[in-house]
Amino acid sequence: MNHKIKWLRDKISRMDMQGMIITNPTNIKYLIGVDAEGILLLTRKENVYITDARYLEKVNKMLTIDDGIIVTNVMDVSKDDYENFFLFCENVGFEENHLTYAKYKEYIQKYKINNFVETENIIEKQRMIKDSYEIECIKKACEITDNCFKHLLTFIKKGMTEKQIAWEIENYFLLNGADGVAFDTIVASGPNSSMPHAVPTERKIVSGDIITIDFGCKYKGYCSDMTRTIFIDFVQDYIKPVYDLVLKNQELTLKEYYDGANVRIISKMVENDFKLNNFDFVHSLGHGVGLDIHEEPIITSKRGDFLLRENMVITDEPGIYISSKFGVRIEDTVVITKSGAEILTKSTKDYVVIE
Repeated sequence: MNHKIKWLRDKISRMDMQGMIITNPTNIKYLIGVDAEGILLLTRKENVYITDARYLEKVNKMLTIDDGIIVTNVMDVSKDDYENFFLFCENVGFEENHLTYAKYKEYIQKYKINNFVETENIIEKQRMIKDSYEIECIKKACEITDNCFKHLLTFIKKGMTEKQIAWEIENYFLLNGADGVAFDTIVASGPNSSMPHAVPTERKIVSGDIITIDFGCKYKGYCSDMTRTIFIDFVQDYIKPVYDLVLKNQELTLKEYYDGANVRIISKMVENDFKLNNFDFVHSLGHGVGLDIHEEPIITSKRGDFLLRENMVITDEPGIYISSKFGVRIEDTVVITKSGAEILTKSTKDYVVIE
């Protein structure tokens, strides 16, 4: 049987559940490698993936007998089948952060569930710790992202629009081994860079511009995430101290990332340094990266004393944003080790000036 399914069966059993319905497509991909519309049932005796005719051939090619998954077409599931899936199950788990209320009511009736139980994000918590395959996929995604950045340094010219640069990033990924983008690319120039999640516009790049580029790709379903802030022709004097402050904290954070490190303390360190220099820290210091671009853990001072663990993949992305003027963010994706953090995005963080 698939070892991840075995782990999940053991986990829900210890939580006094006799079955579970998995509806989050990312969790289904994590558990059985299937990326198609459908739901996964862990019943008392069997593991059943219910999809429809559009995906049957694809799913059957992806799963083998050793996976221990029965694949069935939703049109072939009878009323009796539905009612028998969780027969004699006192407690059946569901993903409370994904299942809609309408589906919740439908499944209770359809499957004749006695007690539908929240599973407290058990799969998402397990996904925080990456195995060797996952880490290798993320490393490859980061390598493609680094290569894309090298390409951008020869591609970007004055007169181009933010949209043109964003399009080139997405095109590069597709032509160089990636599945596609991991999230909507951010290219924010001049005053637009003061918005942390700016959307690329028709604004043209001009001399003296600062440009924040936040981008990443997917490789075999796994994400990368990197931000670099670059300059056109020269660096404005009033920007230098802000850039230096962000870079200093970004590099200090990397030294504090290790197995057993407390994320609240690390985040507070950066917040305090920004405050000493009369700046606010408006977003989290980082987040987990994997099949989703934003996963647990969230690196912030607002959560309790959460400790980093070996083989977590997270970001380090302090930023300062001065409304309607400019912003600076520098971000790396890293994997946590026993002794520190291995940086997976390796592009330079020194001043990059394009002439």
